[in-house]
Amino acid sequence: MFSKQIITGVLSAALLIAPVARVTADSGDLVGGIVGGIIGGVIVNEAAKNRERKQSQTVTRTIVVAPSVSRAENREVQTALNYFGFAAGAADGVLGRRSRGAISQYQQSMGYRVTGLLTPYEQDFLVTSYYRAVSGGVATSQRIAADPQGTRGLLLAYQEEIANPGGGAASTTSVVDDQVVAAAPVLPNFMGAAVVPSLASHCNAVSLMTNSNGGFTTVSTMVDANAALNEQFCLARTYAIARGEDLVSRVQGFTPRQIAEQCEAFGPAMREHIAALSVKSVSDVVSGVSGFVLASGISPAQMSGTARICLSVGYRTDNMNVAIGSALMLYALGEKPYGELLGHHLLQGFGASRRSDLAFNWYSASLDALAAGAPAVFAPGQPERNNLIRQASFRIGGGTSSSRTGTGASVSTSLPSFMVAQ
Repeated sequence: MFSKQIITGVLSAALLIAPVARVTADSGDLVGGIVGGIIGGVIVNEAAKNRERKQSQTVTRTIVVAPSVSRAENREVQTALNYFGFAAGAADGVLGRRSRGAISQYQQSMGYRVTGLLTPYEQDFLVTSYYRAVSGGVATSQRIAADPQGTRGLLLAYQEEIANPGGGAASTTSVVDDQVVAAAPVLPNFMGAAVVPSLASHCNAVSLMTNSNGGFTTVSTMVDANAALNEQFCLARTYAIARGEDLVSRVQGFTPRQIAEQCEAFGPAMREHIAALSVKSVSDVVSGVSGFVLASGISPAQMSGTARICLSVGYRTDNMNVAIGSALMLYALGEKPYGELLGHHLLQGFGASRRSDLAFNWYSASLDALAAGAPAVFAPGQPERNNLIRQASFRIGGGTSSSRTGTGASVSTSLPSFMVAQ
């Protein structure tokens, strides 16, 4: 999927890569650096040294080689097979005899043609179902416990939901090329299918409401805490898009479209941690993300810059996995004001389950960081919004104490590199 090799030469005025405990949000900190991140390859060579004392130009060559995407996908397949009760053995990315046998069992159980080789649809359904089950938390555990077939029964239930989304009209199956294919319900059903909410459409509606009410809600005028937080969510989204687009304009060697295409890798790469957002504490989620980035090998400045670019892309294209994955990466890098976005996603249910209790902890962590002197990344000229968010989230979140992440480690990661010109 991301198999092409990218070789790009870049000029930098001064490559700044220094150990940091927290990468600041200001794009000026990326002076002359390569902005890299989780976008689809492994940087295997990164040569950059200052050869002049002042205003000298150093030529750096960054070779980005796409990772073994198939091996990573195979590990996902093996993990999903094991979860649903089809013993594939260790998730090592090698589909050997045991894994092929598990695939055959999966195909037989689902009514697919038994070949031991997954079709794209069969693989996508299997892996997507796994992440859906994992993100379901307690609700998933209850469904599994109530089904005589356990996790396999859950998988069959997911298949039935796709075949008959309305749950009412009967559906039939047919055989095409020796494969069982679910047919559409006998009667049309426009209201039964799940609709993926659009944050862009949501923010358009919020904007209209804000304008009709004469402006943004303040602490003194706040009546509906949820409405106030919706306004701030959409405001933060606008700032995130603008900041990322500014960085994109200074990236050398890639077109905006190419950058957007590569940023799509943030979602699949971060799926496990995005799912954890809905069920785990702040510290547990950050611990998982930090372990992920520490294992990859790119400097904090590179990761931070690319995450800000991909955050913008995620919001602009309405790809919540890319947006949430980018925000998680920034928070794990020590840029805690981005925790506000994670609180918004959890509160409103865009790309995550609705969890007002967990949302409150993310809001608190970001606000505590701002109170301690972290630079604001959203509406920096409006410090009063911090108090508004704190009071509104306190009303909705029940006033539980905020959690501390204790995570701000220097990190690095794996994938392409963009050059931000000064």
